[in-house]
Amino acid sequence: GVHKKTPEGINLRGDLNVCIVGDPSCAKSQFLKYVHGFLPRTVYTSGKSSSAAGLTASVVRDAETGEFCVEAGALMLADNGICCIDEFDKMDPHDQVAIHEAMEQQTISITKAGIQATLNARTSILAAANPVFGRYDRTKTLKANVAVSAAIMSRFDLFFVILDECNPVTDEQIARHIVGVHKEGGLEKASKDVPFTREQVQRYIRFARTINPVISAESRPVLVECYRLLRSNDLLGKNKTAYRITVRQLESLIRLAEALARVHLSEEVQPVYIKEAYRLLQKSIIFVETEDIELEDNEEEMDRLVNASREGLAASQSGGKRERDEEPNYEEEEQMLRDVGALGEGESYHGHLSSAAEESKTTSEAPVVAAAPKAPKKKKVTISDADFNDIKQLLKLKLRSHEEGQDILEYKGLQWKDLRNWYLAQFEAEHVSLEALEEKKKLVELVMKHLINKEGSIIVAGPTVTEGEEEEPVAPEDRYLKWSPERA
Repeated sequence: GVHKKTPEGINLRGDLNVCIVGDPSCAKSQFLKYVHGFLPRTVYTSGKSSSAAGLTASVVRDAETGEFCVEAGALMLADNGICCIDEFDKMDPHDQVAIHEAMEQQTISITKAGIQATLNARTSILAAANPVFGRYDRTKTLKANVAVSAAIMSRFDLFFVILDECNPVTDEQIARHIVGVHKEGGLEKASKDVPFTREQVQRYIRFARTINPVISAESRPVLVECYRLLRSNDLLGKNKTAYRITVRQLESLIRLAEALARVHLSEEVQPVYIKEAYRLLQKSIIFVETEDIELEDNEEEMDRLVNASREGLAASQSGGKRERDEEPNYEEEEQMLRDVGALGEGESYHGHLSSAAEESKTTSEAPVVAAAPKAPKKKKVTISDADFNDIKQLLKLKLRSHEEGQDILEYKGLQWKDLRNWYLAQFEAEHVSLEALEEKKKLVELVMKHLINKEGSIIVAGPTVTEGEEEEPVAPEDRYLKWSPERA
């Protein structure tokens, strides 16, 4: 990219920082070694054996004069070049913090032994890291796979994940290349079969760095649109990516487009370069693989809360004229039975009544053995994680927008049937058939039940029984729903 400076004197980074994350034996170290031997002003170091002072700068006492002086580290030595850091994930967290300033501001500030200085470290960082669990797990995010802090991750422009996947064609090509290198005369033949020599490529890169391309007027809307697409996909949850898209990805998009213009020796950043930079950024975003979600299609599960309210209502009615929350008091009856010897120590009046009722029941009625009703078999409907999140985000958007501007104390919520009908109304423009609309109705109701019973994202805010002398359970579709404040 191109280095810039704002009117306030703030330097804007133009160098690209790239991190390569891959399974073992994917030639990450060989790639870093090749870059180190190919480009001038390139420093190669290992993160495991490097300290914060070794990477940035240190203050040492001169042996001849006895005065303190600054000794340059790897990032200062690679000024206007590339610093290759292998085993980046093995670095100590305290040492990783020391390179925050160098990666973004491209300066190193020192205040030691009476020396206060700000030194330049205008370098690109090319890092290589191994996954935490030995192999990259695509079901987890990039942060969960690499032992690198979030602040360091946000300063990298590109993450390239190299997966050691089994592919017969690729495996055969790699095997042929390795065998050809090891055979007699293989190294000399491989070095000759190149379209350009190392000196020619170095001269080309040296000349390309002298060009400072500018973003043309026709490229600006394309740049804005590419960033909007990245953000919208991440915001709506359509693609569960390995890391979040922030404004730093927009700056990365600009730097990549400028670098591509330099490669093509162009004085302007054309829209085609921005689209290619967008493609590169998309390739570096590893999509997280998620398992499908099973939704239980069971009417009893749907009416779980209603059934619970029915049981509570029946229990209150069977207690005669007692209040629902009033517990019966048998202390006087228990004391009377103990006085006449009908109730022993440790026994309760309630247990005495239950045993007496059991005896009268067995003597007056013949035993009837009835088979317990079998629980209905639950039908499971499988839905992809992306489709589930699409429905979830729409329901959340409706519930949150309906709640905005309402009084918290007086707001009841949105009825189940209104939320469901609003979701189905979104497909009127698509002119779907009645059968497809019925399937969508069943699916959205299953998702709503899942969000209530499993996730707890939606809460039932309305009463469970109707008001009046005869209390009856409220039907599920008449209940009021709210989005959980904890999930807001």
